[in-house]
Amino acid sequence: MKPTSWSRTIRNKLNTYDCRQAFLSVSKDAHKAIAAPKSYDTLLDELLGNVGKGKLQLPEFQRDWTWDDVRIRNIIASLSKAYPMGAIMCLDCGGDEIRFRYRTFEGVKDPVSGAESLVLDGQQRLTSLYCSLFSKEPVKTKNERRQRVKRFYYLDIRKCLNPEEDRLAAIVSVPETRQITENFGRKTTLDLSSRELEIERLYFPANLVFDNKERSKWYKQFLKRYGIESEEDKLWDAFESNVLDTMTSYKIPVITLDKTTPRGAVCKVFENVNTGGVSLTVFELMTATFATHDGFNLRDNWEKVVRPSILAEDRDIRTDVMEGVDETMFLTAMTLYTTYLTKRGRESIDGQGRTSCKKRDVLALRYEDYVANLDALLDGFDMARNLLIEECIFRMRDLPYTTQLIPLAATCAYIGRKMFNRQPVKAILRRWLWCGILGEMYGSASETRYANDIEDLVAEIEGRESPMRTVNAAYFQSTRLLGLQTRNSAAYKGLMALVFRENCLDFVDGATMTKVKSMETPPDIHHIFPRKYCESKGLDETKWNSIVNKTPLIARTNREIGGVAPSKYLPKIMKDEQIDGAELRKRVESHLIDYDALSADDFDTFFLDRAKRLLDTIEKATGKEVPDRASDETVAAFGSALC
Repeated sequence: MKPTSWSRTIRNKLNTYDCRQAFLSVSKDAHKAIAAPKSYDTLLDELLGNVGKGKLQLPEFQRDWTWDDVRIRNIIASLSKAYPMGAIMCLDCGGDEIRFRYRTFEGVKDPVSGAESLVLDGQQRLTSLYCSLFSKEPVKTKNERRQRVKRFYYLDIRKCLNPEEDRLAAIVSVPETRQITENFGRKTTLDLSSRELEIERLYFPANLVFDNKERSKWYKQFLKRYGIESEEDKLWDAFESNVLDTMTSYKIPVITLDKTTPRGAVCKVFENVNTGGVSLTVFELMTATFATHDGFNLRDNWEKVVRPSILAEDRDIRTDVMEGVDETMFLTAMTLYTTYLTKRGRESIDGQGRTSCKKRDVLALRYEDYVANLDALLDGFDMARNLLIEECIFRMRDLPYTTQLIPLAATCAYIGRKMFNRQPVKAILRRWLWCGILGEMYGSASETRYANDIEDLVAEIEGRESPMRTVNAAYFQSTRLLGLQTRNSAAYKGLMALVFRENCLDFVDGATMTKVKSMETPPDIHHIFPRKYCESKGLDETKWNSIVNKTPLIARTNREIGGVAPSKYLPKIMKDEQIDGAELRKRVESHLIDYDALSADDFDTFFLDRAKRLLDTIEKATGKEVPDRASDETVAAFGSALC
């Protein structure tokens, strides 16, 4: 076969590779003829089996597997729907020219065979599928916070068969205990820790999909529980034919380079076709889709119009608070706004339509809607930024949830600036904002919550009946104050913003913290009773390192405080700054601090008083009581009720 012929074959098989360019450039560098690559559609079952046996391995120069929990769930969901996931490119081993070092895939133990082929492109996909669908060990991956976790995966049978459900929602990730808990492990929301519980809840283990022997055992136990021809058995039949058979019969194009391919040619091909394992994003897909409309370039629009508008600074304050808004977030907000507009428009016509911004909805976003709604949404993000600044959230590092901007901006875009500027409307938005933050409701991205929020907020603003689901579900527990030890928590950042909102004054220079405007001298969160002092006195670290003993101060003030007792650093501040006790008292008390207890080094009195004041502030911001201020658990943790 001539080079032009086989390069065309490759291009047709795998349009994500610019194989023509790759092999043309290879031909220039190679000093002898390159054998034509072969292309076969191969069962995924066979590929993953070869990964486990060691027949398929990785060249040493391949980077490590990097996919996180969400991407693993996504590829399982795609596989279960038979969506294309691109081809795999391999290199036959055993050639005289090639002596690459190689290694097995992540998760493979005790391979029974030597490498027959090396995977040049497809490592991330194959590793994710092997670990989640073949291996019986928990998958070592990372969560959305980039924390290392171990996960097993399940297919929710009912959701898989529900056409209204996004398939991603049917792919469930659970910890290695096979239990999902909340409230710091006190409440189990999903227990799949035994075969009986899996069957009872109709959750099928993903790592049995290709294991015929264990799958048969699972089904026999399933039949023992429900019986032949039961409703559950009929459900299983539909699941097996529509989902499991789809997965087990799935084929992937495999492009294989001959073992005689020269080393230089292999390296060039790898360089040209492998982009580091980064998958095609929603934004890139939409960029390609929108390009059919008179060459509209979504990337240029983002970089030259959208992002500069979102990042535009307030004239009175420097801020980078919107820096975390990326392309995908903006498209999600656009889809949320657009679908809500459509729903409201159709309500008066046929009562149809739905608000949604899941991935499939984003991919269905029309170019005409994007262009028509762009200015309104940009204005919505501007209003969202204004609200954050009014609530004393000035910097990206202090923003509790970037994702909460999605429904906030979409809601503001819908109501418009005139409505936004009304104080009763802002009160509704503020309460929702703080309930979401202090109730820690946006810990993981939830497109369903976004949709609920825009519908609830607009209904509340328009005076219609509204369930206000985020507000009503928000809950703050008194003992949570002790768990807020670092800025990784949304509630931690939120509480500090609430202290800002009290117009607190810096201890040393007396400036109102909300007026510490420049990014050159930003305040940070520091201990009130210094760490060194607390450690020297043997105080309980759970208390002294919690949010209760912290407040926003500029760096200079933190240096002035040092590591000494408050009874020593307070007089020093008065002397150095030439201020009297009344002035320093005013500054300290603006931080919700009992000055007398602080100046007397009375940590226990200070701690209880400030915990009460912080809870008062939370109640004021959320418009909800903290119900456990006098509970037995609170008394045990703090030594007293916090009423």
